[in-house]
Amino acid sequence: MLGGMKRTMIVAGFLVVACGKKPDGVAPPPAPAHHADTFEPALVTFASGALTLSGFLYKPAGDGPFPAVVYNHGSEPLPGPKPDQARFYVAHGFVLFVPHRRGHGRSKDAAPAEPTGLGPEVIDALVVQNDDVLAALAYVAALPYVNRSRIAVAGCSYGGIETLLAAERATGIYAAVDFAGGAMRWNADPALQARLKTAARAAKVPVMFVQAENDFSIGPSKVLSAEMAAAHKPMQLKLYPANGTSPEDGHHFCAGGDHPAWGDDVLAFLNQP
Repeated sequence: MLGGMKRTMIVAGFLVVACGKKPDGVAPPPAPAHHADTFEPALVTFASGALTLSGFLYKPAGDGPFPAVVYNHGSEPLPGPKPDQARFYVAHGFVLFVPHRRGHGRSKDAAPAEPTGLGPEVIDALVVQNDDVLAALAYVAALPYVNRSRIAVAGCSYGGIETLLAAERATGIYAAVDFAGGAMRWNADPALQARLKTAARAAKVPVMFVQAENDFSIGPSKVLSAEMAAAHKPMQLKLYPANGTSPEDGHHFCAGGDHPAWGDDVLAFLNQP
């Protein structure tokens, strides 16, 4: 990351807990392997309505119960297992689940992905895909080694959009971390702006908005955090100095690893009581 010390703005950072009934009769998946230097995921399947989707599940060593993060990928057709995110979250004691939404990666044959370009049909498809996110959250909540009161959702780019939409519905989560949700299309898509403003005002859990200043647009974080503040909803806004030299570099600020620039701030947010 360029630019030295990060600049931080924080507003109303308290957390609330949303709990639900744990589903019965759900068999646990194979336990992912834990190694000293790497975290190996288990490839699992889960139901989203009539669809069967797949995802990658990481578990820390031990019996738990562990907090968990459901991490939403972006628009990439082949999201993969996100080992960079595992290196961060699992190393800090979180179960990490990386579900592949319909039309993407291991779930590509389940149903079509969202269309490309601008237009309301893209937004409609992302809203439909949010059912996959909630199904992934229910799957994680049923795991015997997960603390059901400490499940958070996070994601980058289109995954950030899905994260905010999940915060609007808030089924079984206590917090959400939105990395650059909608940044690439924000300036050209007033319909997306309107839909995400609605989600921000209706959010039922605290949301942390995270971006580097050289992203395609920092409008999503600034505008949506302001919408939440105006609605007296708990949130945090954290803008960091430029990451790399291009908007693409800035957009990829969400990458994980052992010590991401956002790591301490995200941990502090997720670890609040």
